[in-house]
Amino acid sequence: MNLRVLVVEDEEPLRLALCDALRAEGFDVLEAADGDAGLRCALAEGPELVLLDLMLPKRDGFSVLKALRQDRLASAVIILSARGEEWDRVQGFEYGADDYVVKPFSMKELLLRIRAVMQRAEGATPGLARADAKTKIGRATVDFAAYTVEKDGERQGLSKKELDLLRYFLAHEGKAVTRDAILGAVWGADEFPTTRTIDMHVMKLRKKLEDDPEDPRLFVTVHGVGYRFARDAGGR
Repeated sequence: MNLRVLVVEDEEPLRLALCDALRAEGFDVLEAADGDAGLRCALAEGPELVLLDLMLPKRDGFSVLKALRQDRLASAVIILSARGEEWDRVQGFEYGADDYVVKPFSMKELLLRIRAVMQRAEGATPGLARADAKTKIGRATVDFAAYTVEKDGERQGLSKKELDLLRYFLAHEGKAVTRDAILGAVWGADEFPTTRTIDMHVMKLRKKLEDDPEDPRLFVTVHGVGYRFARDAGGR
């Protein structure tokens, strides 16, 4: 079965060009010209990848992306936008985008980014039998399919980017990893503007998984390097 890609783009010449190029590469392509239609199509068809413009009629791209993640749709999402400001890119990743490509772009670049995103999405994580598995971390249980963590009877939501970061830590358990390495693997070093956002996401994971976020045992800061993760260090 070929990879299905949904193109949500209101500029007809660009949408048609993208669809033609993607079909020429062997993708099964769906298309939508506004945000409402794009959201309906994504939820109904469950494509493996969504290429999403931000400035859309009826419903903007940020709203579409937020709705997709709230519905726990597992599709990878690449934002395609002329809006290249830091705030827009940060907001896109915060809402759960897998990559952010600023217009104008070449089709060759986009195809490379699509392949990179899909490789990350399909990558196996040590300790997880399936992509929708649950895993125990300290006293908490993370449900990757439900985007939730349960600890001491309390359940909280996890964003897609928090889960992506957690998967990276699971894959490198016990090793000191640099912020730059995390940035490149989880966000893509060419697009995300600052490593400070990694610290913010680690802080969020600490608040949801650590017994004492002020004295972390799971996500330990390695000064001058980055972080080291150990899943069984949370219980005291």
